[in-house]
Amino acid sequence: MTRTLVIAAVVLMGVTVTGVGSVQAQEDQLAYAVVSEAPRDKSRISAKIAIEGTVTDTKLLASEAIVGNLIWKKLEICHAMRLEGQRSGEGFRVTSVRVVDGSMLPMVLQGFAGDCLLKKALEIAPLVD
Repeated sequence: MTRTLVIAAVVLMGVTVTGVGSVQAQEDQLAYAVVSEAPRDKSRISAKIAIEGTVTDTKLLASEAIVGNLIWKKLEICHAMRLEGQRSGEGFRVTSVRVVDGSMLPMVLQGFAGDCLLKKALEIAPLVD
């Protein structure tokens, strides 16, 4: 009888621990992104983002702390970034940002970043004269 009670207690504890784990806040995910359109609204930036090898078009959603960041204020089309944050229904909520060189991007984004820079050079360079 006691053995049955011990097994039942262990099973209940396992269910309880599993339930607590699912209630915890979502952890930050590591992502890489390339700005895909000229930013108009600095709180919502269109970008190609790679998370765990999957690339999607999404909006980068910045909090007040991120919008005030000098890096975020200077963002332009084709800028490459290393981000930390959470996915949401609206986009990717950014909690940390670093600008990186295009060669530091995952391979799935390097082609897009290179094409973006070439397009930017061909469209903007003639206007400089």
